[in-house]
Amino acid sequence: MERRSKLRNKPLKVMIIEDDPSMVSLLTTLLNMEGFSVRTPKNNRMEGLLSSIFDHHPQIALVDVNLSMGSGLDLVREIRREPELKATSILMVSGLNLKKECIQAGADDFIQKPFMPDELIKLIHKTIQRSIELNRKEEE
Repeated sequence: MERRSKLRNKPLKVMIIEDDPSMVSLLTTLLNMEGFSVRTPKNNRMEGLLSSIFDHHPQIALVDVNLSMGSGLDLVREIRREPELKATSILMVSGLNLKKECIQAGADDFIQKPFMPDELIKLIHKTIQRSIELNRKEEE
């Protein structure tokens, strides 16, 4: 059963921005099994990551805080400066408890590694739903 967007009746689009190939593989498998449409950027440079988000306009981006090519926090700040990406929710991930720093950078939520798959799925849905509700309120 696919998770469908209430707005478009299409699978919810998730972009995984993570530099650990095994983590990308695990997350991709999990999210595909849950019916999400999953993308991972092909370009491993910071500027390429932002371009990938522009190209695919995911409903949510899972962004690791510590990327080998730069700071996930800096990437989130860049995303938040782009009006076209306002509707993209951001869920940040780290092995350290950096929730406060992530929220201050512009993330919608944070999950600490290691996490249980159900916990991640629930948080993705909660984060997307919250974003949809905020966008509706701003449009009124």
